[in-house]
Amino acid sequence: MSELPEKQAKRLKTLIQEAEIKLAAAKELLMSILGEEEVDGSARQAAVESLSGKVVEGIFDGQNMIDGDGKNYPVPVNYASKSKLVEGDIMKLTITEEGKLVYKQIGPAPRKQLIGTLISHDGQYFVEVSGKEYKILLATVTYFKLTIGDQVTIIIPEDNPDAVWAAVEAKL
Repeated sequence: MSELPEKQAKRLKTLIQEAEIKLAAAKELLMSILGEEEVDGSARQAAVESLSGKVVEGIFDGQNMIDGDGKNYPVPVNYASKSKLVEGDIMKLTITEEGKLVYKQIGPAPRKQLIGTLISHDGQYFVEVSGKEYKILLATVTYFKLTIGDQVTIIIPEDNPDAVWAAVEAKL
């Protein structure tokens, strides 16, 4: 398999996994609202009505928002990338009457900036800083038009030396 179809296949696999995560989160949320009863047409309508203005708060873990009960809510990668979210940011999820998910950062974690080099392995992008690798989102790579070897400024949580994820502040 040539490199381009292999990259496309990996990207497609990632998209499918993200869709499955979102579907699982939606099902889990619906079941938590309705209990364990089967979701039929009338139950769906009741669920949609009860979702109106529902607000969930949680902590960003680098990819997802995790609420106080440990439930994961996938944060759109474009939002996470453009908003420069870091692990530990406090977020709010509003679920509209139509079922739309609206995320908002409501409490940024204290941040620290570092300079590193973009690298890639195993289909994942990282920024290497003094021997430590921080994962970054693919959306960030595309948004900043980054290429392997680029020098970038990243943001990590100041109070978490074990952070796995970073947000890219700028390409140098």
